[in-house]
Amino acid sequence: MPGGAPPPRRDERAALRARALRMLALREHGRAELERKLSHARGTGQPPAPELLRRVLDELQAQGLLDEARFAQSVARRLAQRHGSLRVLGELKRQGLDDELARHALREAESELEPEADRALRLLRRHDPQPPVDAAQRARQMRFLQRRGFSAEAVREAMRVHAGGAQSSQSSLHDDCDD
Repeated sequence: MPGGAPPPRRDERAALRARALRMLALREHGRAELERKLSHARGTGQPPAPELLRRVLDELQAQGLLDEARFAQSVARRLAQRHGSLRVLGELKRQGLDDELARHALREAESELEPEADRALRLLRRHDPQPPVDAAQRARQMRFLQRRGFSAEAVREAMRVHAGGAQSSQSSLHDDCDD
């Protein structure tokens, strides 16, 4: 065909769409992630044409099968159970989501969970049930929480309660405020 590449065959589009649907059936994907995965050559040895890939992804979004907000909420919910807000937000941005969508997904996920300081305390007690006995152990426990993306405030509060050590592992930070 003069003046450019031939139009994609119908079966190429159908095969690309089928691959995308198989991936989406397993779990939610963001557009950038799905585009990256689908852009690799498969079967024919040639990657799909960028225009074809863009059209297939646009169709999936228009049909509601590929949804960035749903993907963001899924990632945020999964990560927020074991990580702090900073880590969750960083991961959402790394997945190619814009700042506003990432922050909204994080707020929604955190509204369904216990407060960040409680999650930090629960994770710390599971990792190291004993309160710190010296400054070195305290620093190690604090770094553990910081690496998981908990805010400085959540780390301080969790360490304060954990260092008290008198509470059972089932109590939360809010029990301290009941007095």
